[in-house]
This record gives sequence, structure tokens and C-alpha cells, in this order.
Amino acid sequence: MNTRLAVLALATAALAACEPNPSVTGPAAALQAARAADVSAAVSDPGAVYTLTNQVGGNAVAVFARGADGRLTAAGTVSTGGTGTGASLGSQSAVTLSDDGRWLFAVNAGSNDVSVFSVSPGGGLALASRTASGGTLPISLTVHGNVLYVLNAGGAGNISGLALGTSGALTAIAGATRPLSGSNVGPAQVSFSPDGRRLVVTEKNTNQLDVYAVDANGVASGPTTAASAGGTPFGFSFGHRNELFVSEATGSASSYELDATGSVSLVSGAVLTHQGAPCWAVVTNDGRIGFTGNGAGSVSAFAIAPDGAIGLVDANGGTALIGAGINDIALSHNSRYLYVLQTGGAQAIHAFRVQADGHLTALGPIAGLPNGTRGLAAF
Repeated sequence: MNTRLAVLALATAALAACEPNPSVTGPAAALQAARAADVSAAVSDPGAVYTLTNQVGGNAVAVFARGADGRLTAAGTVSTGGTGTGASLGSQSAVTLSDDGRWLFAVNAGSNDVSVFSVSPGGGLALASRTASGGTLPISLTVHGNVLYVLNAGGAGNISGLALGTSGALTAIAGATRPLSGSNVGPAQVSFSPDGRRLVVTEKNTNQLDVYAVDANGVASGPTTAASAGGTPFGFSFGHRNELFVSEATGSASSYELDATGSVSLVSGAVLTHQGAPCWAVVTNDGRIGFTGNGAGSVSAFAIAPDGAIGLVDANGGTALIGAGINDIALSHNSRYLYVLQTGGAQAIHAFRVQADGHLTALGPIAGLPNGTRGLAAF
């Protein structure tokens, strides 16, 4: 019993480090005006970065224009029409983009629904629809083609499938709401496999990975479960095949292979980051580099071998040191830039250029976000 209590205490401490700033303050501070037209006109390969203000009084997406050099300029906020929680979501992918960058999806965890935005060529947003999430407390989203799945953490928790129409409207898919492995499992993220035939959910409280099969109509079945190699599996990302790179909040990352039958096989188990609370994870488009965002205030880079094995790029795991309170990470669509959301102390997004070997060159932070901001997506 004493050993079990010690393990539970460690997991609780890890989760607390992943959510260092749960307090709620007043309404969102005004963001800077959109960048000048002459600057945007001169930028090639433009992009954007998005995060959720997650405010109780009214949720919004904060928009940041990305220059060709990776640096960000605040470009205002767009209301989701729903409400947030003002604090912890305990998740990855609370806001996400379609693969082609045409649609942005955002959770409204306070009003139990999902907002869809059309994305202009310059990265601007227009609200297209708002639809019930199929449960309570939606915290994570994933999209493949015209099928969106929502991870709902409230109550017993579930995943729920929605079909995306050409106008941006969402329609519930009959039979596409499925339970998690049990109640009070502490889900963190849902994501499609690259081929769209599987969904994976991480469960923090049970130390399990849930796998669902998805048919041609977008209907999920399952789950089957696999034990996590490390404690408190949290955020994760797929490589360009079916390699799965998972952060573990107790201090490690693991890699797996998801085969054609939906079985999960361990490749590298619980590789220590030597950094506190690795809770968010991304993988570059070529599948060679993975990054964990560590809640204690750093980023760890991992080299990923062709067989999916992982190893730290820097022996101490401190590829980039930011300060307390990292809460999400995202790569630009071309994997040239990494963005890190800081919510402890400063409320800011930090930009980095990704080097070929996985090292990071700091490009500077941009501040002006309200307390409670959560989620990060980049294009």
C-alpha cells in the first residue's frame, strides 16, 4: 500500500507540473493590431499560429501571423461563440487544423461544444459553425479528411465523431460515440493514425493507451487497451508512418509501433528526459525528430531512428530552456519552426527555428495572452 501511495503521489505531482497556472483572472488583455500590410506582403511562405484564450466570459482564438523567418506578430482574436474554463484542460490538441490548413477546430470546454473556423490564405479566421461535442468538457480534437473526433473528459468521458460538411458545419455520426476504458481515467489526447484507420487516446490515471478501429463511414469501435511503458502518458504524435511518440508526465518518453491490426508494440520504453513533466509531444514531418514540451519549463529533442527507436539529442534533455509553465507545443506545417506556449509566469508563445539535428534556435517570445490560455496549433 505504501508503494502504491508513493506512485500515486508521483503521478499527482507530475500532473501538477503539467498545469502550473490554474488560476483565473479577468478578461483577455487586448492583443496587438494585425501586422502592417507592407510586412505581410513581403513575407513568403506565410503561416499562422493559434491558441485558445479559454475564458469563462467568452472563449476566443488568438491569432498570430508567422513570417517566413518564423517570428510571430499578434493579429487579434476571433470569438468562438462558446465559453472556456479559464484554467486547466490537462490535454493536448485543444485547437487543431485540418491537414490542408483550410479549417481550424477549437474546443469550448465551458459550453460543451466545438467551433469550426474557415482559414483564409493569410491565416485569418471566420467562424463557420458551433456544434455540441457529444459529451461534456471537450479537451482534445483530431481530424482526418471530413471526420472530426472530440475527446470529452467530463463525466465518464468518451470520444464522439462528427462529419465536416463543405460549409464547415458539423453533424454527429450515428454510432460514433464510444466510451473510454473506464470512468475517471484522466484522458489527455485523441488522435487519428496517419492512415485514418485508428484512433488513439492517452489515459493519465490508468497509464493506458486506448486504440479504436475506424470504419469507412467514420464510426469508431473499441477500445482495446495497451499498457503505457512510462507513468502518466499525456501528449503524443505519430511519425509519417505509424510510429507513435508519447510523452509521459512522470519524466520520460516512449515510442511504439501501431500495426495494421491495431496492436501496439513497444519500441523504446520510458526514455528519461531528465526534465520535469514532459506532457506534450510533436514529431517533424520526416519522422526524424520528436520534441517533448516539459511543464517544468523546457523542451527536449529526441532523434527517432527508422525503426522508431528514440534517444535524446542532448544528454541532459535540455534542448531549450524557457522557464516555468510550458503548456503546449506545435510545429509549423513545414516543420521548420517550433512554437511553445508558456502559461507559468509570462503568458507567451516562444518561437524556435528547428535545426537538422534537432537543436533549436530561439527567435524570441511574444506576450499579451490572458491567464487560462490553453492549446496550440500552427501552420
